[in-house]
Amino acid sequence: MTGGERREQLIGVGRSLFASKGVEGTTVEEIAAAAGVSKPVVYEHFGGKEGLYAVVVDREIAALLGAITRALSGRGSPRTLLERATIALLDYIEFSTEGFRILVRDSPVAQTTGTFASLISDIARQVEHLLVDAFAARGYAPERSGMYAQMLVGMVAMTGQWWLDTREPAKEEVAAHLVNLAWNGLTGLEPEPRLSSRARPGPPVGPAL
Repeated sequence: MTGGERREQLIGVGRSLFASKGVEGTTVEEIAAAAGVSKPVVYEHFGGKEGLYAVVVDREIAALLGAITRALSGRGSPRTLLERATIALLDYIEFSTEGFRILVRDSPVAQTTGTFASLISDIARQVEHLLVDAFAARGYAPERSGMYAQMLVGMVAMTGQWWLDTREPAKEEVAAHLVNLAWNGLTGLEPEPRLSSRARPGPPVGPAL
């Protein structure tokens, strides 16, 4: 292998081990053994398991944030964009399960782009821009849009963590009910919510490994 190929191999091996055992439960010895290399090779490329972990987390955060950003950057009503963003998160969980498990694990290891909580805040700031216009159109105080964005994104993220293990009901049904609650509130729930035909932004894109 070239140096670049070896690095990518170690990232893939580390990703799987961190997802199944966590960073604290994973050793450099296990990473090296799974990759078929000696421990010094891991240190040479990443300086240790913490460096490898940081690279894995950076990639996963970029992949998830990129998917949400694309979902929110297209045309459509605020409700349609909310549907797309919800589906984008559930797509990521479905197709990048290992990555999502890594992101939601609690870990004391410093990460170069922050934690899952900071990622949620980044997404909420994007949602806030949508809510400002929606609030203004309805006569609501626009300065409250940031708080409501945190509520919306937090609700979707927590539901995503729950769905990570249950996988029931189907992804589209979970998304429809999430948007139903977020958009209509408890007093205005639709009995049989459905996603709009414009909800899906396109095929999911996972992290480059």
